[in-house]
Amino acid sequence: MRNKKWYVIVGLLIVAAAVSLYMKGQPPGPGIAVPQATVNPPPVTFEKGLPSLSALVKETKPSVVNVSTTTVVKGVGLPGRFGNPFKDFFGNDDIFEKFFGNEQTREFKQRSLGSGVIIDKEGYILTNNHVVEKATSIKVKLSDGKEYDAKVIGKDAKTDIALIKVNVKSSLPVAVLGDSDKLEVGDWVMAIGNPYGLDHTVTAGIVSAKGRVIGQGPYDDFIQTDASINPGNSGGPLFNLRGEVVGINTAIISGGQGIGFAIPVNMAKALLPQLKSNGKIVRGWLGVVIQKVTPELAKSFGLKELEGALVSDVMEDSPAAKAGIRRGDVIVSFDGKPIKEIDQLPRIVAATPVGREVRIRLMRDGSSVEVDVTITEGKEETREAANTGPDVDKNYGLVVQNVTPEIAHHLNIKDTKGVIVTDIQQGSPADEADVRAGDIIREINRKPVRNVDEFREIVSKVRPKEGVVMLVKRENMTFYAVIKGGRG
Repeated sequence: MRNKKWYVIVGLLIVAAAVSLYMKGQPPGPGIAVPQATVNPPPVTFEKGLPSLSALVKETKPSVVNVSTTTVVKGVGLPGRFGNPFKDFFGNDDIFEKFFGNEQTREFKQRSLGSGVIIDKEGYILTNNHVVEKATSIKVKLSDGKEYDAKVIGKDAKTDIALIKVNVKSSLPVAVLGDSDKLEVGDWVMAIGNPYGLDHTVTAGIVSAKGRVIGQGPYDDFIQTDASINPGNSGGPLFNLRGEVVGINTAIISGGQGIGFAIPVNMAKALLPQLKSNGKIVRGWLGVVIQKVTPELAKSFGLKELEGALVSDVMEDSPAAKAGIRRGDVIVSFDGKPIKEIDQLPRIVAATPVGREVRIRLMRDGSSVEVDVTITEGKEETREAANTGPDVDKNYGLVVQNVTPEIAHHLNIKDTKGVIVTDIQQGSPADEADVRAGDIIREINRKPVRNVDEFREIVSKVRPKEGVVMLVKRENMTFYAVIKGGRG
């Protein structure tokens, strides 16, 4: 009997400890002081097998705001759909101008709506850059109907994040910033915003995918969700079931249903300190042009895995150049973080503090090499992906010639190394590989090409079936193109 009581007591202590750990929540993110996760997260009840989010809505809704902006745009003529009706009556511009004078450029006010979320009791609000970017005045409306004038504290077009502020005497309801890295595909999420001006509309769905690249900018890393997101939702929060903000709703696909995108909140949290103190983002710079490692390139460069970022060019006097990084290197690790996909590198480099020395591991000629690089401030890393053509025969279908002084002068070419492509046969292997007239071929299979003779010599020794890798320079961009043959 005593043993049974002892087991019961131990079991109760274990349950109490687990509950205590669960109720502690998550620590706040860096930068602006953000509130701790709620001690008692809003309950999600289930009725007839389906979750009820009513308690979650009541808990989070007050922190969501309506952002309305006014932008002054310039135009010619009278406002309105039909312009100036008197001008058509006179038919002749000279007669019209004699009576009314020249039409002057006028200023018109354009209004738009968006959403935001309060992240600090002092009145700091997180929203999208495109909501407030060109605004001449900003008004914020709370869930209780109160309105305030707001000003932009900081904004960043590359990530589409902006920080605005309202001046209030009393503290405001604040949302908790969660951890978007812990979000899993299939997790339930809830969006609150002002689609089409409909205040505090609530929609729910699941996380459809993570790490989406949709061509919005160099640091794309979107959360995809099927929670309905429409015009006016931009800048509004995406909540998890604990009532924590895990994303900032920002993009939709025109005509698509159940496809919306949100910026991971961890990206926003990393930018908040700079937005608040500097009003802009200063990013780290490595100085390389990179492209995706395709199966053809992996074989040509002796790589076992389709991972990393292939360096197709190194910018002059850049940190990468000073560290000895070369064209053809494949960056597989940056500051201890593995580079599995090409899109990871620009984001990691950009988030690295200026002046910091980091170690980069790369693959060079089949061997692992490590270099130390001091990151500086500059442009974002450039990505250039070359297309490859699968149907290639022995004839590559391109005509080349030496870069003469006349050609260099005509095309404003300063670097005359290599041979210039003067013609491409339509449908040929070179055409399929996206090689174009005007491109300069600098290397073939990692061997330098300085003139037409060297070009012919190298090509003659290559079996077309195995394919060739050409280093192509196009205007200010350099990339690798794979041309694969079908015979030989």
